[in-house]
Amino acid sequence: MQKHSVLKLLDRDHVDNLIRPDRILEAVKEAFILHSKDEGQVFPVVRQALSTGGIFGIKSGGISGEGVLGFKAAGFWPANRNQDGEPHQATIMLIDPVTGRPLCVIDGNTVTTLRTGAAGAVGLELLARPDSHRVCVFGTGVQASIQLDYALKVLPSLREVIYLTANGSTDAHFESRFCDRYRITHSTHADGAVKISDVVITATPGGGSLFDAASVRPGTHLNCVGADTKGKRELPAGLLNVARVVVDDYSQATQIGECQWHEGIVVTEIGDLLTGKATVSRRTDEITVFDMTGLALQDLTVARLLYQQAKLQSVGHDISWPW
Repeated sequence: MQKHSVLKLLDRDHVDNLIRPDRILEAVKEAFILHSKDEGQVFPVVRQALSTGGIFGIKSGGISGEGVLGFKAAGFWPANRNQDGEPHQATIMLIDPVTGRPLCVIDGNTVTTLRTGAAGAVGLELLARPDSHRVCVFGTGVQASIQLDYALKVLPSLREVIYLTANGSTDAHFESRFCDRYRITHSTHADGAVKISDVVITATPGGGSLFDAASVRPGTHLNCVGADTKGKRELPAGLLNVARVVVDDYSQATQIGECQWHEGIVVTEIGDLLTGKATVSRRTDEITVFDMTGLALQDLTVARLLYQQAKLQSVGHDISWPW
């Protein structure tokens, strides 16, 4: 006899109505803690360039103790901009680990944006000096905006924002998001902007070093987002050798993150800081770096949260699914 289950579909509007940034932050912390305790599985990442000009990736994993299994298929299609579309595309699927049947398909764009921003916030809470007052941001896209938004929430001492753009021009839309709360200025001098900043956020496509290592002064913390594929980088050669380096996952960071450029580098996983397996004594003259490559567990803890909320609130499209 054929069995039927229910497959729930959550599109962009469903996700945007359900998602809460504060709960996303807690879900991301949970993902890092599960990873540290070996209670969550992270499977090898797929990340490949396409002949169509895009980059396609799959991040997958599971939380066996909580009946969670799934993956996110995502990537970057720059030509979408020519159609007024978002170049970053992501779709998440939750799967029943007992039967293998699909449970929920979720638009992953907002999830990816917020969970990455929340991960950056965790890095800032643990590593940035609490008296940091000036932040320098490379990039003005979706990820740069969310990283800055979270930074301004978790570091209340921040008062000034300096931003840099790829084309050297100001970005009025980006400025409008923050100018009512903070002093925000545009710079065309990367080294000078970095030299006077307490926090540096790099959220670019990762096409190459953005500044000189000598411009990073003692006590600076850097959140690095753009290196998520082999061959990408944002940081200059030699910087990681003089910094305390924290990563979300050692294997990923050394394969596709900034750490791919520094063989044998000693790193700490951020989950170990949350569980107490490792500690950071933040010296005022220490440079710290959080190399963020993005964990499947981040996507899954957030997706599980959205799936549970959607069922409770009867949100989404329910489809009968024979199996």
